[in-house]
Amino acid sequence: MTQKIDAKLAELGLSLPEAAAPVAAYVPAVEAGGLLHVSGQLPFKDGQLMTGRLGEDRDLDYGQEAAQRCGLMLVAQIKKALGGDLGRVERIVKLGVFVNSAGAFTDQPKVANGASELMQALFGEAGRHARSAVGVPTLPLGAVVEVDAVVAIRS
Repeated sequence: MTQKIDAKLAELGLSLPEAAAPVAAYVPAVEAGGLLHVSGQLPFKDGQLMTGRLGEDRDLDYGQEAAQRCGLMLVAQIKKALGGDLGRVERIVKLGVFVNSAGAFTDQPKVANGASELMQALFGEAGRHARSAVGVPTLPLGAVVEVDAVVAIRS
């Protein structure tokens, strides 16, 4: 499975970043009861945090790319938590997508598609998931998007 995902990433012109270290008092992932709970991940492009507020100083395309970048970081964290074996992923159960957006911005679901479509592309049917897409007035470090996940895993 890991090789299949690596091949799909290459086909999409993407690569997994190094799994980011926590920026506060939490761990990146916790495995409990057959589920891997992955802490919120921020979007990085070329080593720089993607910041801003959608509907104010950033547009929908920027937000979708940021959500995809969060998705890449989620997969990097999942891979690290599972000792490099993405074959243990049974299903992406749920994504929680938080979008730093102005009050009049209502396209949070379209932004979240950046992460959702990546999961489906990488994991196929097992990448289809439940989801929340929520607008918020600010995110840590000024990030434009943050995404967390719940993943069903095999023992």
